[in-house]
Amino acid sequence: MSSDLTNVFAAKMLPKRELFSPGHRACQGCAPALAMRYMLKALGPDTIICNSTGCIEIISSSYPESAWGVPWIHVAFENSAAVASGVEAGLKAMMRKGRIPQRKITVLAQAGDGGSMDIGLQAISGALERGHDMIYMCYDNEAYMNTGIQRSSGTPWGAATTTSPAGTQSSGQNTWKKSLAEIAVAHHIPYVATACVSYPFDFMEKLKKAAAVNGPALIHVFAPCPTGWRCASDIAIRLGRLAVQTAAFPLYEVVDGKFRITQNVPHLKPLKLYLGPQGRYNHLTDDQIEYLQGELRRRYGLLVAKAEASQE
Repeated sequence: MSSDLTNVFAAKMLPKRELFSPGHRACQGCAPALAMRYMLKALGPDTIICNSTGCIEIISSSYPESAWGVPWIHVAFENSAAVASGVEAGLKAMMRKGRIPQRKITVLAQAGDGGSMDIGLQAISGALERGHDMIYMCYDNEAYMNTGIQRSSGTPWGAATTTSPAGTQSSGQNTWKKSLAEIAVAHHIPYVATACVSYPFDFMEKLKKAAAVNGPALIHVFAPCPTGWRCASDIAIRLGRLAVQTAAFPLYEVVDGKFRITQNVPHLKPLKLYLGPQGRYNHLTDDQIEYLQGELRRRYGLLVAKAEASQE
């Protein structure tokens, strides 16, 4: 069966119920909002979400309304993982004492790249180290979009933000994107994956795997932001695909320490195809783009080597 026919069949099998309601206040073309919809399609109604302050919290919970069809807790910027670990421990205790029936309830903590890779990293590390049976999901739009497009440690090299502006003395962000997935792998947890909203069935399958493991899991999902990236609102999905196809954001999973690339790209596309439609990269010279492309391809080669070594 072709991949197109497989996807059509998979789409027909998805639950019809929408647990992340339309009518929220997300910008046009918001890929993080799409990630929420896919996430709940995969995990279903027996899910509790602990949501850090950020874009998703702002667009989905304007009092007295809510876009969430599952139990949802808004927590501080830095502590969604800590709160989720408490929820998970509380559920275990209540089931053990017979206060609630024994059943599978998925506890998920989430935040953007800033709330995950910067201010929330210590809480994530603690939850993973303690072994809580929960999922942590970072929805990554590569800057603090909710508060004015400031750089985060998820912002890629060369991208212009309000706090890493491009100019005569600067080419934008001058540090490299933090690898949240590999930081999680270093905690020796059962399941880690990268995902992208442009590959929805890959993303949802990874969420199901994360929910099924006994112990902590982390998913780092790439979610383009037309507002912050200064691009057209109708190309977010295309940009997500190009990010994967140029090695700007490879898709892989790590099961019990073994790496596997889930969207193999034997012939990488030129990075210009991905950078070109985005205003945040307009200042880069051809030499700078070549430098960035070379480094991304070098890192992709290292990932391929890890995946090959995992098959031996």
